[in-house]
Order: sequence, then C-alpha cells, then structure tokens
Amino acid sequence: MNFPNHVYKFMNAALEEAEKAAKQNEVPIGAVVVYQNKIIGRGYNQTEMLKDSTAHAEILAITAASNHLQSKFLDECDLYVTVEPCLMCSGAILLSRIKNLYFGTFEPKFGACGSLFNVIESGKYNHKTNVFFGIYSDESKNLLERFFISKRTIYN
Repeated sequence: MNFPNHVYKFMNAALEEAEKAAKQNEVPIGAVVVYQNKIIGRGYNQTEMLKDSTAHAEILAITAASNHLQSKFLDECDLYVTVEPCLMCSGAILLSRIKNLYFGTFEPKFGACGSLFNVIESGKYNHKTNVFFGIYSDESKNLLERFFISKRTIYN
C-alpha cells in the first residue's frame, strides 16, 4: 500500500526517536503525535532509564501532545509509532481518542493492534481509531532485531 508523502516523513521522525532509544540501551521504539501537519509530541522507550514500566514511546508522545494542546483528547491527531502498540498503549490511544494510528512492524509477543489482540478495531469502544501498518516495516523490524541480537551477544 502506498501512503502520502507526509506519512513517510512522520514515520521517519518516529524512527529517529527509536534510534535515540537504541543509543540509551532501550528497546528501540519511537513515536510522534502529529496535529495539523506538525509534530506536537515525541517519545521513545525509556523504561530502563526511568525505571518505569509505563514509559513506552507511545505514552510519552501522547503525554507530550496532551500537554501541548492542554487537552486529554487528541481526536484530531495522528500517532506514528515504529512498532505495533501493546495493550497498555492501545488503551491510551483509545482513551486519548487518537484519530489515526500508523505503525511500522507487527509485534507478535505483545501487539494489541492485530498480532495477539486487536483492541483498537474491536468495535467495543465509543471511539474508533483508524489503523494503518507497514510503513517502514523493514526499518522498524531491523532496529529491533539488531538490538536483541546485541543483547544476546552480551549475555552469551
């Protein structure tokens, strides 16, 4: 599926956030929230650095965007994330009423947008987020693979 140029531009920004996570020895996942064609929230995984299991890229980006707009609802915003959101992040996406979710690669162990579950598109909530996937999928997957290969090398 081909997407408009701006989708690749913003997913590239999410990949840049994921690179920041990798440099901090965090699982390399990055996210950006976009409002009116401008990034208003950025995040990358910081669970190790902050000693906080909720410090996922999506949560941090959503928090930054909510602070920017001074609103808990982001119903005119899009979220770009390199990896399929987990159950916690999917809940945050629904609760913040993100309009569109774009993600790079599926997460078969924790994914909640099509892999293990499909919370976002279950139709059981009063908000509907549109989901698009596969944008820079190989780049997102390669970042994760390189990270976990390096971890296995260290521990072996």
